[in-house]
Amino acid sequence: MDAKTIIAKRVSQEFQDGNVVNLGIGIPTLAADFLPEGVRVILQSENGFVGLAPLDGPPNPELVNAGAKPVSILPGGAVFDSAMSFAIIRGGHVDITVLGALEVDQAGNLANWMVPGKLVPGMGGAMDLVSGAKKVIVAMEHTSKDGAAKILKQCTLPLTGQGVIDLIITNLCVFEVVEAGLVLKELAPEISVDDVRAKTEANFSVAVPVLTMNLA
Repeated sequence: MDAKTIIAKRVSQEFQDGNVVNLGIGIPTLAADFLPEGVRVILQSENGFVGLAPLDGPPNPELVNAGAKPVSILPGGAVFDSAMSFAIIRGGHVDITVLGALEVDQAGNLANWMVPGKLVPGMGGAMDLVSGAKKVIVAMEHTSKDGAAKILKQCTLPLTGQGVIDLIITNLCVFEVVEAGLVLKELAPEISVDDVRAKTEANFSVAVPVLTMNLA
């Protein structure tokens, strides 16, 4: 199983029937393909939709998610302007937001919108989402493409939100963010605690027992 599928499958286990969920660009979007049986969620997109679904049929250029990818809309879904969309987010009506990250740290800080010196098209809705959603999940590969740690003692990039993360789900493990720092709760199959330590700069404690990720 590839890294993105591991992450997306595990993320989907966090959803409960009826949740209003916002999925960020990239890996988070894949979680919609692995919903557990009997679980239906209401997907919200900050560009003005609720009731989104993976593309079903020919693409409609007027139906795209926040990453400009073609999607479908379910019966009973709604389309509205950005003001309404962000009223939903800022009003605390999003149960879970799932976001990618450039960096996270042991204090639950998130940096995912800007790399200094590179073109920045805009921060999108990330800052509003991490402030307004009831639960914030970071879904990302454990290290960067060059093998550098992305889970740090302290973020070095401009922050999207300070102390906002509840759960970090990677292809290696699941960390819960608590007041004292990071707690290693689950390991991917065939991954050890030592494997995680070798690829994580941040300090973390280890739950007893450490569970194995549910990837069914």
